Amino acid sequence: MPNEALIVVDMQNDFCEGGALAVPGANGILPLVNRLIGRHDHVILTQDWHPAGHASFASAWADAVPFSTVKFPYGSQTLWPDHCVQGSPGAAFHPGLEATKAQMIVRKGFHTGIDSYSAFRENDRMTRTGLDGYLKARGFTRLIICGLALDYCVAWSAIDARQAGFDVAVVVEATAAIDLDGSRRRMLTEMRQGGINLNATA
Repeated sequence: MPNEALIVVDMQNDFCEGGALAVPGANGILPLVNRLIGRHDHVILTQDWHPAGHASFASAWADAVPFSTVKFPYGSQTLWPDHCVQGSPGAAFHPGLEATKAQMIVRKGFHTGIDSYSAFRENDRMTRTGLDGYLKARGFTRLIICGLALDYCVAWSAIDARQAGFDVAVVVEATAAIDLDGSRRRMLTEMRQGGINLNATA
């Protein structure tokens, strides 16, 4: 469909098996993600791209542990293990990802003091990536989203895309979740209530 684009979220080494912030089941979705890439003419990849010492890293805080939360100026923020540091092997796309077809790569999380889950705007909900403008300028109205992690970057991207006026579907079978304190179920509910189609298949 000429008005449809595929967004593949954060299929990076650090989120896959053996990575610094490995998402359970991440490697298993690679064949489905690649199948979706093969079926779409228009593909956008997103890439977590943190500077060393990013404020969302637990290591940046005295006595903090990964997966704890702290208050940022924009609200509650989960602290993560160091991951997807700019230029590191962990930030690279998984070698099994069919990445060459991508027409655009959106890097996010590069502002030191702001984490970024969504491909459309960062966690302060003010700093925009410009992706919505790019998609609208190219005439896309329908977005298919897959990748990592379902309950964070996929869900936030899907919700922001819907709020930006796109028709959005998430291919749940081509995602994997961190599932921190029930986050998978919570974000599936939030996406469903937001009008996002969760029944798309790979």
